[in-house]
Amino acid sequence: MSASRRFRFIASLAALAGMLAGPAAQAQRAAMDPVNPTCPPNPNWSSYTAMRFTVQAINGHRVLLAEGQIDSNLLPRLQAALRDDTIEEIWLRSPGGDARVGNQAGRLIRASGFPTRIPAGWACFSACNFLFMGGIARFVDTGGLFIVHMFTFTSNREAIRQATNSGESGTVGLIGEVEQQSAQLASEDNDFLIRMGLNRTLLTEIMYRQSAVGEGPNRSTRRCLTPQELRRYNVVNTGN
Repeated sequence: MSASRRFRFIASLAALAGMLAGPAAQAQRAAMDPVNPTCPPNPNWSSYTAMRFTVQAINGHRVLLAEGQIDSNLLPRLQAALRDDTIEEIWLRSPGGDARVGNQAGRLIRASGFPTRIPAGWACFSACNFLFMGGIARFVDTGGLFIVHMFTFTSNREAIRQATNSGESGTVGLIGEVEQQSAQLASEDNDFLIRMGLNRTLLTEIMYRQSAVGEGPNRSTRRCLTPQELRRYNVVNTGN
């Protein structure tokens, strides 16, 4: 399908997304999480352990639903799904997963030329952000959630214990590895945002200000962007 035809249906797809996800959107907004006060306690980001790609005809429109965790084997399934050039948009909900696979998947989506959308009542968190940002046009409907966090390599507490128990050399080695991997991932994130047309200050002003492990005075590990922030950082690059 040509790009012009895809964009011709954008307004009607937005209305459809709102109607289909209305009750879920209301539930998602009903209460906020005291630990993560910008977000609801139970975002609707799917319980599928591996992302599923399903094409649905919705009121005559062809929509690719991408739902579930971003697993290490996602790329071949995504490539196969993107071969369907009758798709008009990609709708996303996911709790995240493999960050580097998400980065690669976002580049595939950008090469496909499809728009991406987070419909009302759906949530896109962590590595899902990369898939969403790959959209040539990006939409977050009212009641949809674009959720970011601070990446971390320190979640494996057993590895930390083993390294610290081995003495100074083990601890220094672990710190060095974390520093190296963190710098590499930060560089990859920065490059991706620039390539996808986002304001890279999203990293320094929002993402990197979140707690990595949920400890200390700032226990928030998730940040739901407001509509104003979505526009400010060019996460959404359209009029909505």
